[in-house]
Amino acid sequence: MEMDMLDNLESLQFEQGMKEKDHGWMYLKGRYHGLTIKACAHATFFCKLLHHLRKLLHKKQTSREAKIQVIRLLPSTPDEDGLNVGIIGGGHLGKQLARVLLQLVPIPPERLQISTRRPEALDEFQKLGIKCFYHNSYLASWANVIFLCCLPSQLPNICVEIQASLAKTCIVYSFVAAIPLLRLKNLLSHTNILRPQYQCGEGSDNFWGSNKDIKDTLQDPVILLANCPYSPAGGIILNTKWVDGILYAAINTCTTEDMACSQVLNLLNELFSVHFEDYGKDGVSCPNFQLRDFVSRVYAQSMSQQRTIVY
Repeated sequence: MEMDMLDNLESLQFEQGMKEKDHGWMYLKGRYHGLTIKACAHATFFCKLLHHLRKLLHKKQTSREAKIQVIRLLPSTPDEDGLNVGIIGGGHLGKQLARVLLQLVPIPPERLQISTRRPEALDEFQKLGIKCFYHNSYLASWANVIFLCCLPSQLPNICVEIQASLAKTCIVYSFVAAIPLLRLKNLLSHTNILRPQYQCGEGSDNFWGSNKDIKDTLQDPVILLANCPYSPAGGIILNTKWVDGILYAAINTCTTEDMACSQVLNLLNELFSVHFEDYGKDGVSCPNFQLRDFVSRVYAQSMSQQRTIVY
């Protein structure tokens, strides 16, 4: 557990070294903390979504094979449907993200690896059984999802290192705000990329609190509600294209298994049904995903239910 040795030592706090005229910039500290919380919360939701999706896919695949009595050699792993998550960058964001993923998805330690230039600084995670090293291309070849938690100046070299090792199905999730999505696609020669975009407004300086442990902060119901993609609470707004991105990432995960569009829609509805448990209490039925939610109405009408959806 990371401890702040300066806690409760008022004379050594960050703001004590600032001139009075510069105190007006202190809101940036609260905004940074809020952005870190939001980034970790949304990444956790995404990993949890993929984690459950892979379990559903494995369950249905196993059931289908049992029905048709097809004997096939499967990898002899105890959790073959598990999600392999890699983090590139062991700084503040990378460490906070690792803690949250371990506790709140939860990702087992053997399913999480971190590549950083200073693996010796991650003793906390190595003691938990997480592999920490400096080998970006190896991490890219192993992971199903890679989080980029590096500096913008480091990203071009990292892209050169990992682009040849990225599987087509690997999802790259970038926190490097200074690099636009199109630029990142060109650098990686890869299209399976998610990049959340946040817009900051008023009220983001004091709302998110001062708790440095983000996994504990995310236990607060008020903070959880503020992390809803459509919530303006806390003054930090997530571009809702991120919601489209995670849905299409889920669809692509299904289509790599050669699932027909009707099967994909059924799986998505099953996956999200747990979030609509309160629906129906007032007589309103839970909405289901339809093909026209993802493709144009004209294309949906002409599309066979047995075709796959590819993005």
